[in-house]
Amino acid sequence: MVSKKNFYLILLLVTTLYSFSQDKNSSEKFTISGTIFDTKSNETLIGVNVTIPELKTGIPTNEYGFYSLTLPKGNYKIQITYLGYQTTEETINLYQNTKKNFNLNGNETLLQEVVITTNRNITATQKPEMSVNKLTVATIKKMPVVLGEVDIIKSLLLLPGVSNSGEGASGFNVRGGGADQNLILLDEANIFNSSHVFGFFSVFNPDAIKDLKLYKGGIPARFGGRASSVLDIYQKDGNSKEFHVNGGIGLITSRILAEGPIVKDKGSFLIGGRSSYAHLFLKLSEEQKNNSAYFYDLNTKLSYKLNPNNNLYLSGYFGRDVFSLNKSFTNTYGNSILNLRWNHLFTDKLFSNLSLIYSDYYYGLNLDFVGFKWDSGIKNYNIKYDFKYYISNNFKLNYGVNAIYYDFNPGIIKPSNPNSGINANKLDKKYAFEPAIYLDAEHKISEKISFSYGLRYSMFYRLGESTVNLYADNNPVTFNTDLQIYEKATPIETKFYNKNKKIQTYNNLEPRFSAVYQLNENQSVKASYNRMIQYLQLISNTSSPTPLDVWTPSDSYIKPQIADQVALGYYKNLIENKYSIEVETYYKEVQNRLDYIDGADLIANNALEQVILNGSLRSYGLELMFRKNEGRFNGWISYTLSKSEQQTLGRTPQETGINNGNWYNSVYDKLHNIAVTGNYNLNKKWAFGSNFVFQTGQPVTYPEGKYEYLGITIPSYGLRNKNRLPAYHHLDVSATLTPHKNDNRKWRSEWVFSIYNIYNRKNAASINFRENMDTRTNEAIKTSIFGMVPAVSYNFKF
Repeated sequence: MVSKKNFYLILLLVTTLYSFSQDKNSSEKFTISGTIFDTKSNETLIGVNVTIPELKTGIPTNEYGFYSLTLPKGNYKIQITYLGYQTTEETINLYQNTKKNFNLNGNETLLQEVVITTNRNITATQKPEMSVNKLTVATIKKMPVVLGEVDIIKSLLLLPGVSNSGEGASGFNVRGGGADQNLILLDEANIFNSSHVFGFFSVFNPDAIKDLKLYKGGIPARFGGRASSVLDIYQKDGNSKEFHVNGGIGLITSRILAEGPIVKDKGSFLIGGRSSYAHLFLKLSEEQKNNSAYFYDLNTKLSYKLNPNNNLYLSGYFGRDVFSLNKSFTNTYGNSILNLRWNHLFTDKLFSNLSLIYSDYYYGLNLDFVGFKWDSGIKNYNIKYDFKYYISNNFKLNYGVNAIYYDFNPGIIKPSNPNSGINANKLDKKYAFEPAIYLDAEHKISEKISFSYGLRYSMFYRLGESTVNLYADNNPVTFNTDLQIYEKATPIETKFYNKNKKIQTYNNLEPRFSAVYQLNENQSVKASYNRMIQYLQLISNTSSPTPLDVWTPSDSYIKPQIADQVALGYYKNLIENKYSIEVETYYKEVQNRLDYIDGADLIANNALEQVILNGSLRSYGLELMFRKNEGRFNGWISYTLSKSEQQTLGRTPQETGINNGNWYNSVYDKLHNIAVTGNYNLNKKWAFGSNFVFQTGQPVTYPEGKYEYLGITIPSYGLRNKNRLPAYHHLDVSATLTPHKNDNRKWRSEWVFSIYNIYNRKNAASINFRENMDTRTNEAIKTSIFGMVPAVSYNFKF
């Protein structure tokens, strides 16, 4: 329940927001509202700028293409602008509330003499939104990537403040945070593992994606549950006018997507599939014929307009990875999601969205050579109801509720054959419930000052049915003062909680605030603060998430992570918006960041609290981004100077903590991160792209000596994360050939030629140490995943 103190805080916020919302201008006003569509597909368009130039006011469309403007009665010129589309202008006579939809035509003329305007991505200097990066799918598809597969996650690594753990590493790190601290949403559903084939590909089929946004800070109050960032991705709705197919054939993967009307202009469908088939080539080799490594996924969506005020959407995703070695080791994992949504327009100012969401992440392991199978996963059931109230052009209110029920399966071990010596074992299932309410306002104070502020109130209930260990002094980890090491404590008793009985409860207020001061039309300064609470923890002691990692809820011993971040930025558009500059600096602190005792055993552990310590994480840095928005040549340069550190103090004066209680490099620490991407359109036939990435080497722990015990040489390791891998960098290039014959036929195609890591840099994925059996000397062995990788793919649509 909401405490009396928190209730009064929320009531005060609502009262304040209401007082701000009262329009001081008493002149008669009317509202124009509607939806913006793509002319050819009838797809709704997100983030379209709807402006009234003479009043210097406007608004972007929401996630479903809806806009609402309230103006004094009169005649106005309304202007509609959107990246990659022709600008539309129309005169409106506003003497009553009016519904007006617009259809935008895509700008398919790539070259207009020398100037290209379709790729303009002008920095929004007037909005309080900061630390947000938007990428269009068209931009992503021009980037050269490994193995010729367009990859949304890899494209994020070209943005300031975003890095990863190297080649073949899954996930991404934002502003010094872990990959598990990112909330990844596909059509509002949670994606727990965003990678295929252990990080080589992402789970997102670019042909099915309509829009994506990465929030690194200044995160709106409607988002919660993670401590670092939010990646918000929406699938296309499907073409409700005509049937179309597009796809691509590559050396490693192929994909196809079909979309078309169910009822013309009212209902549509979308279905897309993608699969890799490199494992088929292994069958040609006698040595590799029993080995496999492949993935497949399926995207689906149904959309239907019941009437002008009601729309229904049913979207889904299903993906699986299969990795097998000689049929004796088989690993299967993947995501499944389903979302039923109802958009309802109560009035021309009040928009709502109700979503019923199911998400499932499964991990299975079959070790036939030892005779056991292991199944684990996490399911969640989410209901959310969001509202957006366009009170006036200067004040908009977002509010809503959501509730998530979690079902954790840490692992079930079964014998895989009758002769197995493995005994069946089932780790205790865990359950949790996470409800939340939020209120968020967008408030324009004057022509120069705008605010976005709000509050999220989150609750978390760790629920039975479960058996909980109890420990002396409530400490599941003890410290051995003689050996100066942490050890597992022995439970003194256990306590059983029945189904849905509360084991532990948490509740937190999460304030959010951002502001912009516009120095002039082309430059502004912005500031933001946000608090994020993360109640789910990923149990992993690797720098990059693996499918073997296990998610667990906060409980009596594992505390929720509490992240506080402040940021300050300067933004400027140059030379009639042909260039733009963004500079941001940030500082972030995270309480209760998990750390592990030395030698922690995390696999199939029914008492994880015995190997976990609560620590702190801090990160700070400076981000720079310079973009060229127009011309035959366009792209950007990003640079991040940052530091990410962890600290785990001793609980008593006798305890050493981790690294003697001092701050030490987190595994996500990258002092320097440089990314350069560029595209050059030679003519209508040829376009070229290039990426360059440089990152400081990842922190690791190397042995500093060795000793012998019973004839076995054992390495002696130094302080945690004291050392680093060599610097990581590579240069990629691509060329896209669009045949002239595309102009006169429905079948359109292109060839994409790419070379990843053109100078064949052998980046270190890891460095292992061993004793050479011949020379009896120590040696370091570097493991690299990729050298130079050429690729070709054929893309088509009709």
